[in-house]
Amino acid sequence: MNYFSYSSIGPEPGRAEPGQWPKWEAALTVVNCDLMATLPGQDALILMVAPSWQSLPPSGIDRGQVYVAMPDGRWHGNAVNVCDLEEGDPPEPDDATTVLAVVADAAQATIMELLWQVRPLCREHKIGMHPRPAGTTDDWYQGETDAAGPPVWWCRGSQDGKSHDVSLVGELAATLPGKQRRALRHSERKRDVCR
Repeated sequence: MNYFSYSSIGPEPGRAEPGQWPKWEAALTVVNCDLMATLPGQDALILMVAPSWQSLPPSGIDRGQVYVAMPDGRWHGNAVNVCDLEEGDPPEPDDATTVLAVVADAAQATIMELLWQVRPLCREHKIGMHPRPAGTTDDWYQGETDAAGPPVWWCRGSQDGKSHDVSLVGELAATLPGKQRRALRHSERKRDVCR
């Protein structure tokens, strides 16, 4: 479902209020640093909140479903806060690593589907990378519980099958060649977005 799916059936989604989702916001700031590094000129992604279509939780408060969206409010993919409040799940995970991985994955889905761009690309192999826990093997699958590393941008590798971790999520700028890295630092000073 995306923003346009709501136009005729109920309340429209809106931009998340600052401070309403602090962990998702912090993770999106980190992911936006990678976005600025790999897609110069692209505006930062935002969080959008859509009304939940489920019955109200026991607290009686509907906090909605949170999506990673383009600056114009469009998104693609699943909500980042998929949880069951009736079962006592927290609206935001306690683990910052999980939050960062989920936001990186949601941002990638939105960029790929709405801009039709593979992002980010491995500079060595010229193929798209995916967020995964650091040090995972080729046969790792999402939901596997023994992967405890921080989220990285992972490349499948070439036909020889040598996969590799490229960088921590949020640190792709460090992998850019010197000229691009300097241009990025210059634009960051102007925007004052990333550290």
